[in-house]
Amino acid sequence: MLPFIIGLLAGLCLSFFLFLLSRKELKQVEESRLRVDQEKRIAVNFMHNMALAMSREPSRKDLLSRINHAVITGTGALCCCIFEKVEGDRLKGVAVEGLFPPQRPLSQKALEQALTRSQMLEQILRSEEIQMGEGIIGEVAQTRKGVLIPVAENDPRIVQHKDPSLAVRSMIVTPLLFDDRLLGVLAVANPDDDRSFSTMDEALVISMAEQAALALHNLDNLNDRIEKQKLDLDLTLARDVQSLLLPTSFPDSTELEIHALYTPAQKVSGDFYDVITLPDDRVGVAIADVSGKGIPASLLMAICHTSLRHYAQAYESPAEVLRKLNAVMSAEMRKDMFITLVYAVIDPAANTLTLARAGHELPLHLHRTSNGEFIAEPVGSEGMALGMVPCDIFDEVIQDVTIPFAAGESFLLYTDGVTETTNLDDEEYSSKRLRNLFKSLREERPERVNLEIFESLEHFKGDSQHIDDITLVAVRRKSQQST
Repeated sequence: MLPFIIGLLAGLCLSFFLFLLSRKELKQVEESRLRVDQEKRIAVNFMHNMALAMSREPSRKDLLSRINHAVITGTGALCCCIFEKVEGDRLKGVAVEGLFPPQRPLSQKALEQALTRSQMLEQILRSEEIQMGEGIIGEVAQTRKGVLIPVAENDPRIVQHKDPSLAVRSMIVTPLLFDDRLLGVLAVANPDDDRSFSTMDEALVISMAEQAALALHNLDNLNDRIEKQKLDLDLTLARDVQSLLLPTSFPDSTELEIHALYTPAQKVSGDFYDVITLPDDRVGVAIADVSGKGIPASLLMAICHTSLRHYAQAYESPAEVLRKLNAVMSAEMRKDMFITLVYAVIDPAANTLTLARAGHELPLHLHRTSNGEFIAEPVGSEGMALGMVPCDIFDEVIQDVTIPFAAGESFLLYTDGVTETTNLDDEEYSSKRLRNLFKSLREERPERVNLEIFESLEHFKGDSQHIDDITLVAVRRKSQQST
């Protein structure tokens, strides 16, 4: 009987022990489940906060601050810092919350003298530049793998400072990656109790880092779109201003036919042309090409256009007009910019055309030679581009050239976008092709001349793109029969 009782008691003890063990395991499982649920809620709340922040179009500084605050709230860390990847594969602290320790040894004297320690630490972190592979931050950036350091006191990668408030007990460092592109590094330090960070904490921080990288990427895309929209608006306004400056009609003349063709390669062009009514039935014709593209070139073009009109009315000599124009424009231009320009004055009463050339393409004069043959001849004229050399040198070189311009003769002004148009074999259209085509169009009116040249350019280039603006101005003296 006694052995039975002893066996029964032993069985009961074993059952009770197994019951307690099972209850403990169940409690651990339940705690683990609750911990996972908590981690999920934190992660979901973090994603919700990021989405909410993005819907309000925050600044980059505001978004970084939100990320830091959400990470600290979710992990219970005492401090957090985001290091952003900058030029030269370096890392720079761009957002910090709490007393996050600098990543290089710090002078204790500097800390003691600081009026506001947190502000001074933030200033130090923002001024530090960490190289790839340097310290724990540089290591994570280089390897693109997160690091959990449960106990940091003896880890040689962690900079420990004498100030107890800057001591690092435990740390999680993870990269901010989007589509395998490194945006920066997220680092959190020191849980708010005596515990160390766990693998679950690490998983939570990694999840937050993924969402933070996505938010930063989306913000960059949003800012890029906003900047593009602003640029598109600026370009549209600049294009509208240009269209107002370019003449849409030409002076009525019983002696001259004029036509212009203008095709910008981009929304805003550096080319411009003008036809100016002058006293005594004379007509001024100009064409110019501003170096560069976009808004700076268009603004320079607008200034040049306005100044040209002013000086054209004040001086009869094209060379003198360009001297005055160069003096004004030199003060407006950057050193890397210049303007090529041809300005011609046609005097039907004198049957002459007088021009001055500031480094522009040589215009073409289509006329009969003494033996009765037609020739498309470049009009030779010395001159340098506006803004390229000092005024005294420019003034000495620029000169007027006067040629006969009789009934039935034509004159062609063009920009280098015409002769430098290339085909798929990288061959240029060339001035020779232009002269031959212009000669073959000797019986055509200016509008037909420009259209034929443009169609020839389109055929020549094939599927290649126009990389430069194309501007043509054709002038023809009406023949005796047409008048």
